[in-house]
Amino acid sequence: ASGVIDLLVEDEAQAIAAAQKYLGYFDGKQHDGFEAADQSVLRDVVPESPRRAYNVRKVIEVLADKDSVLELKPAYGRAIVTSLIRLGGRAVGVVASQPMFLAGAIDTPASVKAARFAQICDAFDIPVLLLCDTPGLMVGPEVEKTGLVRHSARLLSALANATVPMLTVVLRKAYGLGYYIMGSQPLNPAILVAWPTAEFGGMGIEGAVNIIYRKELDAEADPLARAELHRALTDELKRGNTAVETAGRFLYDDVIDPAETRDILLRTLATLPIPAPRTTRKRIIEPF
Repeated sequence: ASGVIDLLVEDEAQAIAAAQKYLGYFDGKQHDGFEAADQSVLRDVVPESPRRAYNVRKVIEVLADKDSVLELKPAYGRAIVTSLIRLGGRAVGVVASQPMFLAGAIDTPASVKAARFAQICDAFDIPVLLLCDTPGLMVGPEVEKTGLVRHSARLLSALANATVPMLTVVLRKAYGLGYYIMGSQPLNPAILVAWPTAEFGGMGIEGAVNIIYRKELDAEADPLARAELHRALTDELKRGNTAVETAGRFLYDDVIDPAETRDILLRTLATLPIPAPRTTRKRIIEPF
């Protein structure tokens, strides 16, 4: 519950095996003989309805080399999944929104977990892949008591100050400060692509309609007519913030076929410079 444990195992033998697998991501080597899953299944991962959740772990498992995923702190900060994987034999750190918990909204535990994970990747020159599907930061008095304004800034700072390459794939929702943190254009990712299911906005579309068109909605006395007007205005706003419309405003590099995601990521990784060898520590990893 406190997030202190990275991996929970049954016995000493499993602990040794887990430690060996974990350390293997930091050897700097390109591993050969990797296999990949059928990528076409990614076309059906994100549900048609934006109100339906899906498990982002499925996306990570399909994108990664087979048997190369090691998730850290799976029971803590569940709004974000942090996993070490290999892509084409190369170690990559994944920071992924998890729609199965809080609809992917970023809370304090998720911020703390992801910030430290980003620092680890940066310290060992491991590129970071961000899979974004977030309605933004959590809101409300109880959340503010956890210091979310400070801890979410900690995650943003960790990513903004990292010198490793970042690669961003927007799977669905890219709203507000949550999207800004999760690999948006200002963080200068090496590539920023979106699936056709992506939705972009400063906040949730329904909430935006309530604010932008409040006078029009308040002027409609009939509840049914008001609901119909709200629905029409929401649909209109959504049409202007689809993946294709957003890419047309140059906010994404491209809208891609989900089945081509792995290939695009591999080709991008191949263009990135190899980190220079070091004899000293690159940076401190905070013990939070």
